[in-house]
Amino acid sequence: MSFSETLKTLPGISHLAAMNLIDTHGMVASTIENKPGQAGSLAVYNHLAQLYGAITPEAAKKGLELYGEHSEDARQNPGRHPNIDRLIGLAERGETLRVKQVFAV
Repeated sequence: MSFSETLKTLPGISHLAAMNLIDTHGMVASTIENKPGQAGSLAVYNHLAQLYGAITPEAAKKGLELYGEHSEDARQNPGRHPNIDRLIGLAERGETLRVKQVFAV
């Protein structure tokens, strides 16, 4: 299944303005906003957070599956897909990021 097909199967994100990813020190490591160019990643990360409670190494591996063809492109072109690069790193290092949803008003 292509990434665009996968996105159609994920829960909606219209209730979210963004998602903050929190590192082990309680600091915001990154923010994914609900805007063009990031909305697909927000949908993936939101789904992973719902399934796993955080972006765990297992969640990261599942996320790489969900990104489909983009995961291979990210591996071949580091830096092109930062949200996928993050999942690759979490899976490889065995790290977890907590999530904090920022709700739309």
